[in-house]
Amino acid sequence: MAKKGAKDTRESVATPPGEHGADSAAKGMSEGDPEAVSHHPAREKAIRAASKAIRGEAPAKPKRGKTSTTDSDADVRRAAKAASLSANLPETLRVLASGERVTVRRDGIPKADGKVVVYWMQRAERAFDNVALDCAVDVANELGLPVVVYFAGISNFPHANLRHYVFLNEGLRDVEEDLKQRNVSFVLRNAPHEDRLRFFRDAKAAIVIGDENPMRVPESWRVDIAKTIDVPFWTVDADTLVPMNRFDKAQYAAYTMRGKLWKMVPDYLETSTNPKAKHAWQKPKGFYADDPKQDMTEGWQQLDRSVGAAPDLRGGAHAAQARLALFVDKLLPGYAHNRNHPDQDGTSVLSPYLHYGHLSPLTIYLSIEAAVEKDKSLRESADGFLDEMVTWRELCVNYVKYNPHYDDPGCAEEWAQKTVAAHAKDTRDPVYTVEQMERAETYDELWNAAQRQGVRLGWMHNFMRMYWAKKILEWSPDNPTAMQTCIYLNDKYFVDGRDPGGYAGIAWAIYGKFDRPWGERKVFGKIRYMSGASTGKKFNSKAYMAQYPAGERADSKGATQERPRVHRAKGQYGG
Repeated sequence: MAKKGAKDTRESVATPPGEHGADSAAKGMSEGDPEAVSHHPAREKAIRAASKAIRGEAPAKPKRGKTSTTDSDADVRRAAKAASLSANLPETLRVLASGERVTVRRDGIPKADGKVVVYWMQRAERAFDNVALDCAVDVANELGLPVVVYFAGISNFPHANLRHYVFLNEGLRDVEEDLKQRNVSFVLRNAPHEDRLRFFRDAKAAIVIGDENPMRVPESWRVDIAKTIDVPFWTVDADTLVPMNRFDKAQYAAYTMRGKLWKMVPDYLETSTNPKAKHAWQKPKGFYADDPKQDMTEGWQQLDRSVGAAPDLRGGAHAAQARLALFVDKLLPGYAHNRNHPDQDGTSVLSPYLHYGHLSPLTIYLSIEAAVEKDKSLRESADGFLDEMVTWRELCVNYVKYNPHYDDPGCAEEWAQKTVAAHAKDTRDPVYTVEQMERAETYDELWNAAQRQGVRLGWMHNFMRMYWAKKILEWSPDNPTAMQTCIYLNDKYFVDGRDPGGYAGIAWAIYGKFDRPWGERKVFGKIRYMSGASTGKKFNSKAYMAQYPAGERADSKGATQERPRVHRAKGQYGG
């Protein structure tokens, strides 16, 4: 207990002039109430379904004389989809194409003289527990063809830099290694040889299977391919627990989506059998392919190399599995408490792996539930984590999928637009430039520490991300500028940047997305405010700031790609 009259250093470090320590820092996106999940009526059904999946049991069949509404609805959806497909499509392929995760972007029968089934891998960069790859293998085995997984290494993905490509490159090495266990070949073609249509022709594809990615640029790739390809083209949602096609519009908030989502969860807990391809592919002589063991960015003159590899994060499915095991075995017991203590290593740090698809959400889900099966005391922590990974993460994916304004002011609800307009002329004092914020040159040492954490390590604890974005709003000349600054810093430095979780979190902080109106105040209007004084008292902020002092190297520029596999980073589920 502090001595009477002693100064609270944790309060003062983040208190701007005129701000009082009594100001409240309200709960935000990462401070969900586990009771919102654990006491939800659909949760018990999901727990029972997970238990069966863990034991490898098939879902329970309806008793004789009774009809399962869920099964009936799913059958109706699949039948309607099957009826809409090409009349010449073989029945086995029709069944596969009618799956709820599948979107048939170009209909038709596979090319008769095709030599391979191509899985165009982009979002789901893993060889196991990948429903898109499973679909490609099933189609190939039905056609009597081999499977080739293709990855196009483009050099100009928006906002990407060396940090992102190092992590991606490491993941592709695991993909190549692991695919051998499924008798599947892997081909990487880096810029300037990455033309997808050219590869499909070179490989003589009979049909192309891809994965889903709701982000604007990757979705435009899929749309363009569907218009120009001369063979059938399907995409498979391998990124979410519940297929996003089950929702036909954007959901307003977590509380409006939670009930619908959790009722569906039991229908999608079937584990992958990871089928092996029956036929191996023999690469033709002279067929062009790059080596994923090499630096995929070599020769890319325009790539931003100012931000080096994240020192504590290694990419790939192998590192992802190691971090998941560490989280479940060591950190899950304390997650309910430690998740909101940025000074501690108490969170999963799985967001980079989810972003690159190095780990399946279902794999994570069942690993968490398996731990609870062994130790019931973990239920509170498990429910808190799963509400983030299922409810919040899938809300973020839904947001990006259905809201074309996910990264601009058009995302704001009517109440937010009004309050922003009403406070547009409020005086901001101080106002920092983007460069000052990027260099962590503000009066707020707690914020500065968070910024240095992101710059140096490639991630930021989710509790600090909320505060970080709220202060950017406070220090920017207006809300649109604040949003642009958040996106710039988020995408440049965070390994899990350029992700639905990041854009949804920024929209929440700057425009109150998924939130409600709060009490009126200067600059923020009715958008939720977070006080530095109160935020700094919620955890040992002094210890947190000591981890990221000023004056150290700003990033890991020049780090090599051959790095030790370390997993000591602090972070969050994703977003």
